[in-house]
Amino acid sequence: MTQTIAPRVRTVVLLLLAAACALLAGAGPASAHAAVTGSDPGQGAVVDKAPARITLTFSEQVALSDDSLRVLDPEGTRVDTAKPAGVSGTTYAVPLHSGLPDGTYTVAYQVVSADSHPVAGAYTFSIGAPSKTSVSVSGQSTDDGVVGWLYGFGRYVSYAGFIVMAGGAAFVLACWRRGAGVRPVQRFVVSGWVALTASTLALLLLRGSFTGSGKVSDIFDLSLLGQVLQTKSGAALVSRLLLLAAAALFIAVLFGAYDKREDAEEKRDLTFGLSIGGVVVAAGLAASWAMSEHASVGLQAGIAMPVDVLHLLAVAAWLGGLGALLVALYRAPADTPVDAPAVRRFSQVAFGSVLALIATGTYQSWRQLGSWSAFTDTRYGQLLLAKIALVVVLVGVAWISRRWTGRLAETVPVEASAVREKERVGARADGTGETAVVGTGETAAVGDGDAPAEGQGDTGLDTDEQPGTESADPEPADSERAAQLARQQAARDAAQRRRMRDADPNRFGLRRSVLTEAGIAVVLLAVTTVLTQTEPGRTEQEAKAATAASASSSADEGASGALTLNMPFDTGGEDGKGIVTIDVDPARVGGNEMHVYVERPNGRAFDIPEVKVEFTLKAKDIGPLPVAPDHIATGHWSANGVQIPMAGDWQVDVTVRTSDIDEVTVSKNAQIG
Repeated sequence: MTQTIAPRVRTVVLLLLAAACALLAGAGPASAHAAVTGSDPGQGAVVDKAPARITLTFSEQVALSDDSLRVLDPEGTRVDTAKPAGVSGTTYAVPLHSGLPDGTYTVAYQVVSADSHPVAGAYTFSIGAPSKTSVSVSGQSTDDGVVGWLYGFGRYVSYAGFIVMAGGAAFVLACWRRGAGVRPVQRFVVSGWVALTASTLALLLLRGSFTGSGKVSDIFDLSLLGQVLQTKSGAALVSRLLLLAAAALFIAVLFGAYDKREDAEEKRDLTFGLSIGGVVVAAGLAASWAMSEHASVGLQAGIAMPVDVLHLLAVAAWLGGLGALLVALYRAPADTPVDAPAVRRFSQVAFGSVLALIATGTYQSWRQLGSWSAFTDTRYGQLLLAKIALVVVLVGVAWISRRWTGRLAETVPVEASAVREKERVGARADGTGETAVVGTGETAAVGDGDAPAEGQGDTGLDTDEQPGTESADPEPADSERAAQLARQQAARDAAQRRRMRDADPNRFGLRRSVLTEAGIAVVLLAVTTVLTQTEPGRTEQEAKAATAASASSSADEGASGALTLNMPFDTGGEDGKGIVTIDVDPARVGGNEMHVYVERPNGRAFDIPEVKVEFTLKAKDIGPLPVAPDHIATGHWSANGVQIPMAGDWQVDVTVRTSDIDEVTVSKNAQIG
């Protein structure tokens, strides 16, 4: 029965892995985790005068390289003059040549967001009037090439390797300590370590090309590797490799010295030491993701990182332990079967892990989405709904497994026939049976009172009567034949025990339900991997709101002649994100009326302790000219008689303070006068 089930199991698992890979391949390019929330000039804008620089504002801080911001003329020639640099907060600029002719210009950007994911795109603006351009703005992302696919697959393998290694080891220590000496379980845990180590090395090599050119030829560029090692993501990957060295020592002790300990007190002490050390190493490995990805940026990062570590550990304890249990149920030797108490202990561990996942997952969902509408209006929310549905199904199947576990504990099969067979074989080995081995393997009936055969003397051949022959010594052949029979009988006993074990309907039902759980877990891990590469719903909605506000302000400006500037900000503190809007009317030389509006990302008025505005005309070395508006209403400040002494390209700096220590200055250029 085992021989017929095993190929089916392999087939099912391979099909599930193929489905998971297809899900990853069909997910499309991963969305960026930082979004462009503003630009000057704006997308599609037509300006009368060539700007001195191009500015881009992102939803979070980004890392720049020498070619992160490029501005191309209609012929495709670069017109930027220096490296891009940060202006303030999340706003970055690149200077342009002076006296640019009329036409349509392309702004291409490629940066790395604070949570380690590349952000790429392009847009156009025109000077004087739009014109034809030879620059193509498609295919800017590095995510949709071979390197992007390899990087995504490497992330999947790294998550899977961590879950298998950490969860499998936890299953052995917490649920089934006899499993430390079971070879299939050992191979399962070691395969997780190998997968995590190999994928981490691959990600380290792929990182430079993934965030840069996206070319396969750049994978082994040592200069790019040196740059990666200086980034937060590179440091996290190197830290993971160092922790994997400690994990290798842990695994060697767990499957070596631990299994050979006979003294109960020594084994108890070693169990305690391995448990503490294993938790520390596993938490450190989980932190290598938390400190470099989603949890490390945005709202409440100090709380989000430890919550993310706990979330990953709970996933590993549940899904990794589930995989180890599946291996034990299908591959453990017949003389060392996984028993009902071990399955029951794992059921308790899994239940605790599910509770931890619910708590940490709820917090992460609130942090990444921010509103109920983001569940259905953003890709991140839709993937999160799919993940929640899979978790619900997985918990349902786990409940069925729990019922099979209870039944298994109530019924203990009696292997009476195997015991009788052993006794009969033992009797044969003692020589009291019905057959004996003679000469070179021929058998003859030898009873207790049988006489020797006629003409043979007593019991053998007379060497004097047959010259030229030597007396045969049957003992070596008898010993070899007896050993062979013993091995065959041991194999038959083991096969019989496996048949009896597999014939137990409760164990068979448990194996099938656990296999179903493992299949769902494979797909769940694929969805989770795609989710970690998708732009959070909160960020996506903020970018949409900023774009809509910018379009609305442009329409208002065209209708009334007043100047309206929208600038997203993030002070970095709790509740520190929003959008500040500056209205200057009539935006001409002389006295102007200025209104300042501060809103939350959802559009509601946002009262903050302080707002300050400054005007600077760098071309004429005028300013900064400070303006202190008066607080009028919730989220509304106003100032009259704001003097603009000269027409030109003015830089408007707005300082926003959301608490006693959290403040940021955002800037935008505008033509006034």
